[in-house]
Amino acid sequence: MNEHRYRWRNKQLREHVAVMDGSIAPSIVLQNATYLNVYMKRWMKAHIWIYEDRIVYVGDQLPSQSDETEYVDCSNQYLVPGYIEPHAHPFQLYNPHRLAQYASQSGTTTLINDNLVLLFLLKKKKAFSLMEGLNDLPVSLYWWSRFDSQSSLQNDEEFLRDQDVLDWLQHDAVLQGGELTCWPNVLKDDDRVLHWMQETKRARKPVEGHFPGASERTLTKMKLLGTDGDHEAMTGEEVFERLRLGYTAALRYSSIRPDLPKILKEMNDLGIDTYDRIMLTTDGSTPSFYEQGIMDRCIEIALENEIPAHEAYSMASYNAAKYFGMEHRIGSIGPGRVAHINFLEAKDQPTPVSVMARGKWVKGYGDVQKWKDSFPWAEYGMGKLQLDWDMTDHDLQFSIPVGLHMQNEVILKPYTVQTPPAQDEAYLTLLDREGKWKVNSMIKGFTTSLGGLISSYSNTGDLVLIGKDKEDMKHAFKRMKEIGGGIVAVHEGEVVYEIPLHIAGMMSDVPMETLIKQEKGLKKLLEEHGYPYHDPVYTLLFLSSTHLPFIRITPKGIIDVKKKEVLFPAIMR
Repeated sequence: MNEHRYRWRNKQLREHVAVMDGSIAPSIVLQNATYLNVYMKRWMKAHIWIYEDRIVYVGDQLPSQSDETEYVDCSNQYLVPGYIEPHAHPFQLYNPHRLAQYASQSGTTTLINDNLVLLFLLKKKKAFSLMEGLNDLPVSLYWWSRFDSQSSLQNDEEFLRDQDVLDWLQHDAVLQGGELTCWPNVLKDDDRVLHWMQETKRARKPVEGHFPGASERTLTKMKLLGTDGDHEAMTGEEVFERLRLGYTAALRYSSIRPDLPKILKEMNDLGIDTYDRIMLTTDGSTPSFYEQGIMDRCIEIALENEIPAHEAYSMASYNAAKYFGMEHRIGSIGPGRVAHINFLEAKDQPTPVSVMARGKWVKGYGDVQKWKDSFPWAEYGMGKLQLDWDMTDHDLQFSIPVGLHMQNEVILKPYTVQTPPAQDEAYLTLLDREGKWKVNSMIKGFTTSLGGLISSYSNTGDLVLIGKDKEDMKHAFKRMKEIGGGIVAVHEGEVVYEIPLHIAGMMSDVPMETLIKQEKGLKKLLEEHGYPYHDPVYTLLFLSSTHLPFIRITPKGIIDVKKKEVLFPAIMR
């Protein structure tokens, strides 16, 4: 097992001490470095010795044994810890390998990842094997363990078995339990999830909440039940309330909720000047949002809002490491830590000119370590989507009187379906990936003219079809099946756009720069056909997500979220 995530072997530890004793030369010495000491909250000067992937010394001395040492003069640079994304959803069309590769170039060297897609697509043993394979990347990847499907499945009890959840929680790559999108059930009577929360605490790991708009009473109750952090504050007042009650708050700047500038301004107005329990996150943004940066952009916004530089950088590194109980390994520049270091031209320019990850250059300086151009997804059971069934006219029969009316990208309200359909109404179908069941309804406010669109990318991994023309919808299905999964748009009998998703029908394996262009193209097409919002990828993802109001199309059928009632059940094909 690759153990760099949590420890070094005895032999390695002896070598690290031998570097200090002068009998082994360090791999790299960063001379005359002005670095951020996150413990002292000040900028300091030192020479920094690195041996392989670990920082072994920070101080005034230079090594006596240095025949094979690489020396780097850092006189005109400022060094900060590699950034940590504490709440990544690494499956938003991209995949964990491509996201980590792209993120490293702007200084994010550690990502804490959602495991939901792994739960849907892989058995536990295969998922753990995949995590080990990804562990060979230059950056550090960790995970969290979900307690619910975030939807309403036909086999909810089978989706997460008790022993599987406990095994996830015990895995060394898993740093927390949550996020608790099922918190209303926990408050009511879900002792199964409450048990998992307690097992998370037993494992000395935090539990992350998911509490948008939660009252003081709800936040207090969830604190009593064992929740430690939350990333759903949307105002300065909500941040204040979470901090007051002892939560760690992750401030969000994402494609669906770009709240960070507003939150920071309101925090300043409230006089909040203590930041030790605050982190920053981009919360699984869609690809094109990352064109402006990832954690470096969050730090930049913090600096623009007069957050002291040492606090802004700590919010994107050390604070997250502390929250996850990993400060002994990541999040700082100090003896014993993994050598994740960003090299800046100025204190107020958080996008690094050079990046070191695990003691290797991944950007900018000298012999830059090359990333493998691809990852062997098929070896882990995540190759192209292969369907052994076909769509028929019978699948596109629509008679349900209640449809889903879009209020924004992700909020849906019920409405009475019109006959004939209005211009802004379209057919909506959710098809089981295995071809066993279907749910048919209508959606209002998605587009006004597009003939057909299919997506094998969805919250549950099932197939979403939307369109004005049934023949175009069938054509889109056929083309999606031919390319092995993806998002396909058809209009007037012609394929007008497609994004292949060759990793299990959920993820692309092209570089992020290419995927960003593809997603922009999809947005442009949908806007031309009347899509009135900004993030259609999230619309497709969250159609089945029961943690959002008010009505959803799920594998069980059309669901009233508040009442937790199935209004119209799924039909077997």
